[in-house]
Amino acid sequence: MAEATDGWIENRNWLVTAAGQCDALPLDTVELPVQPYRLYRFLTEVEDILSITSDAVERVRMLMPLVRKLLCSSYWLQLQYTAPSADPGWSVHCLYDEFDFPLTVQMVAWLPGQASAVHNHATWGIVAVVQGREKNCFWRRSPTIDYPDQVEMTGEKIVEAGDIIAFTPEAIHSIESLGDQPVVTFNLYGETDYTQRFEFNLFLHTAMPF
Repeated sequence: MAEATDGWIENRNWLVTAAGQCDALPLDTVELPVQPYRLYRFLTEVEDILSITSDAVERVRMLMPLVRKLLCSSYWLQLQYTAPSADPGWSVHCLYDEFDFPLTVQMVAWLPGQASAVHNHATWGIVAVVQGREKNCFWRRSPTIDYPDQVEMTGEKIVEAGDIIAFTPEAIHSIESLGDQPVVTFNLYGETDYTQRFEFNLFLHTAMPF
């Protein structure tokens, strides 16, 4: 049986929505297979789920147990990341890329103290924390006549190794790496609508393509 950590079996699931809410989801029981649950089998089962439903919330609810099973069973994936350099302070390691396959599968690492812009993803997404602690701040659109792209903060959540946090396409967030070690995450995203993906400027109250 593949190596697994208790943290990956016991920790928490979260779902972030366009309203800026971060809701706790039930944690499914993880039954480790006798044979390793390999990346190719995971991707096949992900594709099967995508063919069943187009609803983003239903998709991530069905996919999160697969992500947890993958990281419990295929321990080597937790080591497949690129150490980030001081500039830009983060790194992305692509785990799978295929033409006309509407998924992004990657490991992302952030140096301690690094923070992202406020942004959305314009697709559903699932982020599993493999190492370290990360603060997620949540935002929602709060348009006015003068500032139609204004956003306001609605809350925050600290996620740590073993936690999985999912996002609907319209969910807006920013992240900050906490502690004294890099934050490493396994990231799974659907097909991005780049016409709807934005970085939000909190001072100018504008949204730019991201």
